[in-house]
Amino acid sequence: MQLASILDQYYDALLAEYGSRLLPGHLRAIDAIRRCRTPDAGEMFVQCPQCGHAMWRPHSCGHRSCPQCQNHEASLWLDRQQARLLPVEYSMATFTLPYELRFLAWENQKVVYDLLFSCASSSLKDFGLNPKHLGAKIGMTAVLHTHNRRLDFHPHVHVVVPGGGVDQTRTQWKKKKGKYLFNEFALAKVFRARFLEGLSKAGLPAPNSLPDKWVANCAHVGKGLPALKYLSRYLYRGVILESNIVSNQEGNVTFRYVKNTGETCLRTLKGEDFLWLVLQHVLPKSYRRVRDYGFLHGNAKKLLSLVQVVLQLLIEACPHRPRPVFKCPICRAAMKIIAFRRPASASG
Repeated sequence: MQLASILDQYYDALLAEYGSRLLPGHLRAIDAIRRCRTPDAGEMFVQCPQCGHAMWRPHSCGHRSCPQCQNHEASLWLDRQQARLLPVEYSMATFTLPYELRFLAWENQKVVYDLLFSCASSSLKDFGLNPKHLGAKIGMTAVLHTHNRRLDFHPHVHVVVPGGGVDQTRTQWKKKKGKYLFNEFALAKVFRARFLEGLSKAGLPAPNSLPDKWVANCAHVGKGLPALKYLSRYLYRGVILESNIVSNQEGNVTFRYVKNTGETCLRTLKGEDFLWLVLQHVLPKSYRRVRDYGFLHGNAKKLLSLVQVVLQLLIEACPHRPRPVFKCPICRAAMKIIAFRRPASASG
């Protein structure tokens, strides 16, 4: 069941119910998803070199919120992350904004999301530098999520952290002992103080009803690859897989989600409410959902290479991942692109 067809069916109801709340980014996403893989997105003429069969194929929209697109980009990102994995234990820290701040986050997305990134990363960095905890510079990969498993608006950031760091005064790798990263309660306390200070500096008033205790969770994730695979799911293809949309009947859409306990559940909403649930997770234009810090930052390649040498990591060249090809429906050979045609709406 395609999201585009649901958009077509409930588009008018969506505008009537949520039109005043739709941002320009939402409208661009709607337009892209509805045009995806149709003549309105443009076409390419492909021909089979084996049997000569030729045909026009519509383009993908390429929008990062479209569930049909960007699978190749997600795979490339995961390839790059795997090339930087270290032979150490990994942890994943999760920093969550309390319910009382969600409206403020929605109204000031870039400012609040930037604060979420900076406060989470700086808290972890300073805990790592503290001699009581590790006394070294750590590396981090942080990914912003704006949804929970039920797809409600729930801003939080996941941070994947290798279990060790670089003591730059001694040019030494220091391994984190055990599978325990940092004290969650102390981490949450520091994160809360820094975030509220950041809100104040940005001129954004914090609600008076804010809780005294916030949530910062630290979990051991083994060698890091499972966590990275989990995070890669939502980087480029929106927040819901079309295979999880179960039904669309009598004005209601039902989708499947999995609880933290592993239990599979269903949620049913009116068509326009379902679309709003999905669209509210479209990020502002050009906003980066994933960021690297410490010795995993793009400007610290030499330091990362030194860490890999110290850990005696055999560095293998990352194999080139070719883009998927169109296969001939007659003989299954790879087809070649011969020509392009502009979108139907742009012709004339």
